[in-house]
Amino acid sequence: HSPMYFLLCNLSLADICFTSTTVPKMLVNIQTHSKAITYEGCISQMYFFLLFALSDDFLLTVMAYDRFVAICHPLHYTVIMNPRLCGLLVLLSWIMSVLDSLLQCLMVLRLSFCPNLEIPHFLCELKQMTQHACSDTFLNNIVIYLATGLLGGGPLAGILYSYSKIVSSIRAIPSAQGKYKAFSTCAPHLSVVSLFYGTSLGVYLSSAATHSSQSSAVASVMYTVVTPMLNPIIYTL
Repeated sequence: HSPMYFLLCNLSLADICFTSTTVPKMLVNIQTHSKAITYEGCISQMYFFLLFALSDDFLLTVMAYDRFVAICHPLHYTVIMNPRLCGLLVLLSWIMSVLDSLLQCLMVLRLSFCPNLEIPHFLCELKQMTQHACSDTFLNNIVIYLATGLLGGGPLAGILYSYSKIVSSIRAIPSAQGKYKAFSTCAPHLSVVSLFYGTSLGVYLSSAATHSSQSSAVASVMYTVVTPMLNPIIYTL
């Protein structure tokens, strides 16, 4: 269980920091009835928001690999998931998150914006910042789509592959009690993954279908506030 607890600690840290980048500012805006934010503050919020969102994504992928090894190779679990490998996987997750967040913010810094810009959102989101720029955003869009495909689609493919192998292994277990025990170790992680990707996909589909910035902002609350809040509850239960 030690590797899982180590990964859970990192996931909890990422979730706490993830909500801390948006919720305090949102509460201050509600309390003071002011929705203003400086340019520097907006860039900083966007950087940390991307950083911890990506780290969540990568850590969930590492946790899927951990469950894959635990169920498909139980006798070799402690050998494969040794402290050194766990540390390297987590370190790689944070490094990739830092580098991609830095790249996206540097791409935004090259854009010019009109004074007194109004963003129809409760946070400085990368997509909204790019859409409201007063200069050419072609290169920015290319980088965003490539990063989304590689750093979003890659981890999702890894999670789906891990669970396809897990399901095959569970089906091969002869006893019903054994199947239940094996599946119960994956249930919390599967619930968190479903919440994370389900809400993210819901935000994308709602914004694409309605073209309403207000409905998109409301849907964004699900994966920026609700999902990180539910993660520790799910794992505690």
